[in-house]
Amino acid sequence: MGLPHVLALPFPAQGHVIPFMELCHCLVDHGFKVTFVNTEFNHKRLLTALSAESTVEQIALVTVPDGLGPEEDRNDLARLAEAFMKVMPRCLEELIEKSNETEDPMTCMLVDANMGWALEVGCKKGLRPASFWPAAAQVLATLLSIPELISRGVIDADGTQISEHETFQLGSSTSRSSSSATPSKRSKSQPSATIQRFFPSGRCSPASGRAAPACLSWLDEQQPGSVVYVAFGSFTIFDRLQFQEFALGLEATGRPFLWVVRPDLISDSADAYPDGFKERVGERGRVVAWAPQQKVLAHPSVACFVSHCGWNSTMEGVRNGKLFLCWPYFGDQFLNQSYICDDWKVGLRMTPDESGIVKREQVKSKVEELLSNEEMRARASMLKENAQQNINEGGASLENLKTFMDAFKP
Repeated sequence: MGLPHVLALPFPAQGHVIPFMELCHCLVDHGFKVTFVNTEFNHKRLLTALSAESTVEQIALVTVPDGLGPEEDRNDLARLAEAFMKVMPRCLEELIEKSNETEDPMTCMLVDANMGWALEVGCKKGLRPASFWPAAAQVLATLLSIPELISRGVIDADGTQISEHETFQLGSSTSRSSSSATPSKRSKSQPSATIQRFFPSGRCSPASGRAAPACLSWLDEQQPGSVVYVAFGSFTIFDRLQFQEFALGLEATGRPFLWVVRPDLISDSADAYPDGFKERVGERGRVVAWAPQQKVLAHPSVACFVSHCGWNSTMEGVRNGKLFLCWPYFGDQFLNQSYICDDWKVGLRMTPDESGIVKREQVKSKVEELLSNEEMRARASMLKENAQQNINEGGASLENLKTFMDAFKP
């Protein structure tokens, strides 16, 4: 009998593909073969991103269409989901059918929980199913609790809060952990385990396969604990006024900074930097279109992380013991901000004024407040140590991962 063979299907967005690939590397390390299914659009990005050591024999990268035309906007997630539902089910069936004709047919299926419909395809073809939730476990627990919240009158069908006084206790699945691999239904055929995010040697880091960028050499030249690192993920959009206020705030800190500015970060595509900004900051500030985030956050010169609080970024910052300035944009990023600021107490919130703008004075003052807080720094170091212990041999996350894999094998 050959290796257990997993059909892995992430949701086609960068924040989902990266942790999915990390988990697949862990599966390979423990005796699985993986067929990793990506959309044609994201496949090109993944090939560019993976380092040489990522291309291992037991992970086969295959592509399926996403149903959108070449020029359509793949950041419109609702449109993307509608489109791939029309083409992906049949493509997956064909992949499984072709696999059945080989010496190592697919035996199980790992699906992003946001694409639960695909589990039905796998079950119909006889694959052992499991689903993976790449965000905070609390988000999934809350979503699964919506029917009960409605039935108990806590919220209405539109999600509006009705009762301000009723206490609602979520189930044990709300355990505040770093990440989770969870099934859509709890049964013997769908194993479940809470697993902290793994980062195996940076092999799944976005664009880790590229040559070391100049920003890493620039970081080497900075003093330990001095640099403000800024990155807002794949979806955040700033208008011109907010972009300029933030730039002037970074300048006013007087600290070295590394700022990732995507080509589409600004709603107005024209050059939005304040007049003379780049000339004034000179070599003290480095603005780049992309940075190898895991390597940046692991660098000793980085003092804090100005972040949109996506779960990937949150875990990368926590794992490296960094302090946060939180600026969430949408969705679960606001919950992640609550973890950072209220539960873990390793970060501060950015707060817009009455006009909806975070002013330059606040950027400067929050950086100063954050970096002068020794208690927060100590908690960040403790979280870093705890995270490392959790993924080491004997740690809870690694043991949970082994339990999950044993249950997942045929």
